[in-house]
Amino acid sequence: MANNAFLDIFRVKDLRQRITFTVLMLMVFRLGATLPIPGINVNALKLYFMAQEGSGNIGITEYINFFAGGAFKNFSVFMLGIMPYISMQIIMQLLIVVFPTLKRISEEEGGRKKIQRYTRYGVLLVCLIQSYVVTVYADSIPNAITMNRLPYTLLAMMTVTTGTVFLIWIGEQITQRGVGNGISLLIFAGIVARMPNAFITLFNKVQVGELNPVFVIIVLGMFVGVVALVIYEQQGQRKIPVHYAKRVVGRKMYGAQSTYIPFKVNPSGVIPVIFASSVLTFPLQIAGNLGSEIGWLASFSSWLNPQGMPYVIIYTLLIVFFAYFYTQVSLNPIEIAKQIRENGGSIPGIRTEKMEEYLTKILNRIVLPGALFLAFIAVIPTIIQKLFNFPVSVAMLLGGTSLLIMVGVDLDTMSQIEGHLRMHHHEGFTKRGKLKSRNL
Repeated sequence: MANNAFLDIFRVKDLRQRITFTVLMLMVFRLGATLPIPGINVNALKLYFMAQEGSGNIGITEYINFFAGGAFKNFSVFMLGIMPYISMQIIMQLLIVVFPTLKRISEEEGGRKKIQRYTRYGVLLVCLIQSYVVTVYADSIPNAITMNRLPYTLLAMMTVTTGTVFLIWIGEQITQRGVGNGISLLIFAGIVARMPNAFITLFNKVQVGELNPVFVIIVLGMFVGVVALVIYEQQGQRKIPVHYAKRVVGRKMYGAQSTYIPFKVNPSGVIPVIFASSVLTFPLQIAGNLGSEIGWLASFSSWLNPQGMPYVIIYTLLIVFFAYFYTQVSLNPIEIAKQIRENGGSIPGIRTEKMEEYLTKILNRIVLPGALFLAFIAVIPTIIQKLFNFPVSVAMLLGGTSLLIMVGVDLDTMSQIEGHLRMHHHEGFTKRGKLKSRNL
């Protein structure tokens, strides 16, 4: 037991404190997901959503509730989850690309903090819009509101906005004082918390004869196979060899050496899936919740139903777009080639002035299959539901965004824990090599 990596986690004081802090913060998150906002009749909500599930009228509500970790249907203080923050990050990154002024600010000293401050201001605006839409949606549910409309609207908007800002703070604290990426772990915790209820639903469906046990076994087998493929794809990389000649730095001479640039098969991880989901969720929530009052919004919400073909096509295109966009932002071939030249390096067989073109071609060849693979995994829930008539809550957990997030966050968190163990001269989780970190 001396080399047991699991026990070593609790022997290292710093790592033990970090894990304890992370668990406590996640417990606060799950507690807040069950606390309803003031002025809401919880029993009326339960009856309304039970009637919706019984009639098969799921719509966008189940989709939003999935990303909020079940907090949306509870009308809790964390009902918007972390998605407004992710939506604003997407908007800000697009604005930096479009507007040269913002790009210059981001490249200045201290510019990153300014952009982060602008993002937080934008989060407040997005939260206020979404929280108002939620109050209109609550007003359409019979007996859901227990107080006057105006005081309820102001109180709900303030409570929900504060809840999302508090979640952002929790995520940042986990990143700084805990283990793993805080924002990613909050999404991960919300997904994992829904798994027991989803499997109970699956068991009940099989018990009453609504689902064929053979189909359930087939789908579970597919789930295991897809997990293996996702792990294999997340760890895959293309190595670009780089040779550095002898050079003099100050009074020291550095000898020639050979190394490589590791280009991931999927450089952007699950970010394209999360971005695409966030981009579609924001307008769908507004359309779905205001549809009872505005006719054309109701038609738009029905046309872009998460289980329909238009949604799947747009979702796939957005995943491919964000895969290319984020890769260009995080792995700029021009910057990489510039750094290689400045350090006296070269790529064997490639002329110096052709390095940008060569790296761009390699990245484009890698990104397309990686993006298509992500898109295929993301639409698995729709395929499972259509073919095997699985409940939406179960289908969304057995594939798609949830699976990618769970695998990606798990690999990233394990890699960080392994890094702490090796730093304190303990064995990691793997005997050969190291787990490759993949932040969301």
